[in-house]
Amino acid sequence: MKKLLVSLALGLSLLTTGVAALAQAPAAAPAAAVAEATTATPTEAAAAMQAPVAAAAAPAAAPAPVPNKGDTAWMLVSTILVILMVVPGLALFYGGLVRSKNMLSVLMQIMVTFSLIVVLWFIYGYSLAFTEGSAFFGGFDRLFMKGIWDNTAGTFANAATFSKGVVIPEIVFAAFQATFAGITCALIVGAFAERIKFSAVLLFMVIWFTFSYLPMAHMVWFWMGPDAYTGKEVVDAMNGKAGYIWQSGALDFAGGTVVHINAAVAGLVGAYMVGKRIGYGKEAMAPHSLTLTMVGAALLWVGWFGFNAGSALEASGFAALAFINTLGATAAAVLAWCVGEALMRGKASMLGAASGAVAGLVAITPAAGNVGIGGGLVIGFIAGFACLWGVHGLKKLLGADDSLDVFGVHGVGGIVGALLTGVFNSPSLGGPGFVADWVTATGITAADYSIVSQVWIQAKAVLITLVWSGVVSFIAYKVVDLTIGLRVSEEDEREGLDITSHGETAYSR
Repeated sequence: MKKLLVSLALGLSLLTTGVAALAQAPAAAPAAAVAEATTATPTEAAAAMQAPVAAAAAPAAAPAPVPNKGDTAWMLVSTILVILMVVPGLALFYGGLVRSKNMLSVLMQIMVTFSLIVVLWFIYGYSLAFTEGSAFFGGFDRLFMKGIWDNTAGTFANAATFSKGVVIPEIVFAAFQATFAGITCALIVGAFAERIKFSAVLLFMVIWFTFSYLPMAHMVWFWMGPDAYTGKEVVDAMNGKAGYIWQSGALDFAGGTVVHINAAVAGLVGAYMVGKRIGYGKEAMAPHSLTLTMVGAALLWVGWFGFNAGSALEASGFAALAFINTLGATAAAVLAWCVGEALMRGKASMLGAASGAVAGLVAITPAAGNVGIGGGLVIGFIAGFACLWGVHGLKKLLGADDSLDVFGVHGVGGIVGALLTGVFNSPSLGGPGFVADWVTATGITAADYSIVSQVWIQAKAVLITLVWSGVVSFIAYKVVDLTIGLRVSEEDEREGLDITSHGETAYSR
C-alpha cells in the first residue's frame, strides 16, 4: 500500500509539472483548407457555439439552439454502452485469456485504471483535449469542469455536433468522451499482463494519459464546430484553431488513431520494456477460461454500438450508418478469421472467432460513419485476415511477449481501418463523401475527393500516432522503472499476481 501511495503521489507531482509545461505549447498554424469529410468526428470545443466568428455586421442574434431530448438521450445511452465495453466487457475478455492465478489482477488493473482515468479526465483531461489552445493541446477553460454550468443563462453549456444549429449538453459530451479515455488506457493492460506491478500500472497510466492520449485526442478531434464555418473567408482562420491532425483532413470517426493505434503502440513498448513472462515459449500459458473470453467479446460487440454510433453525436442517419457498419464489419471479420484459421490449422477456434470480432470492431472504428455498408463489409473481411497475421506472423517477427495480442489486433486493425477509411469514404465507392450542410460554406464538393490524396493523409495520421505514442510510452515506462520498478519479483510472478498483489484468488482451491 505504501508503494501504491508513493506512486500516486509521484504521478500527481509529474502531472503538475507536465500541465504547467503544456501551457507553453505553440499556437496552431492556419491550414489551407477545411478537413475533407463531414463525418470526421467533430468532438467539440467547450462553448464553441458561443465562439465569435469573423464576419461583417450581422443582423440581430438568432436564439441560442436548444438540445434535442432525443439526441441527449441517445448520447447518455451510448455512454452507458461504452462503460459496458470496459467493465465488464474488456475485463472478462482479457481475464479469460490469462492463467487462473492472474485472473483477478487483470480485472483489478482494468477496473482501477478506468476509474483513475475518469477522475483525471474531469480534473484536467477534458480541458486539455477539448478546449481551444494550440494545435497539440487544449487550454484550461474547463479545468475541474468549470464553466459547464452557465450562470448567466441559468442552464448547462452546449457542445456542437455535426449539424449547424444542433447541440447537446456539454456535460453529456464530456461524460461520453471520458469513457473513451478510460477504455483506451485499459486496453494497454493486455500487453504486459501477468508480470507487472499494480502500482507501476497506475503511475504509467497517469503519465501516458496526460502526454499521449490527451494530445492525440486534441490533434485528431478538436475543431471549432460547424456553426463557425459561415463562409469561405473564415475557413483558414477556423481551421487554424483546430487540432494538428484535424487540420490535415484526416478522418477518424470514433478512434482508430486516438484509441486503438495509440494504445497498441503503448502496449507493444510495454511488452518490450517489462520483458517476457517467466517460461514464455517454454511453458504452457493457455487461456484459463475461453467461456469468459467469449462473454467478454459479446459484451464488447454490444457496447461498441455506443462507441461507434454514439460518435455521431446525434440520433441521426450517420448514427444509423455507424451502427450498421459496426454490425456488418464485425460479422465479416469473424468469418474471415475463421476461414483463415481453417486454412492454416485445419479447424476454426472459439478464441479465433472472438478475436475476429474484436478485429472487426477495431478496424471499423475510424470508418464507421465514414464509409458505405459495402465498404464496411470489405474492411471487416480484410481486418479479419490482417489481424490473424498480426497475432501469429507479425508477433513472431517482433519477438515481444504481447500477452493478449494488443498490437496484433488493435494496432494492425487500427492501421487497416484508418487507411481503408480513405478509400471507402469516396462517393464513387459508396461512401458519404462531403454531405454536411456546413461544408457548403467552404465550397467543397464531391468532385474534389481523391482516394490517393486521402489515403496519404490517413497514412500521415497513422505515422504521427505511432511516433508520438511510441516516444511518450518509452519515457513513461522508463520513469516508472527508475522510480518504483515495473516488474514483480520472480517468486511473486510464479505464485500469481492475484495472491501476491491483491491477497485474494478468483477461484477457491
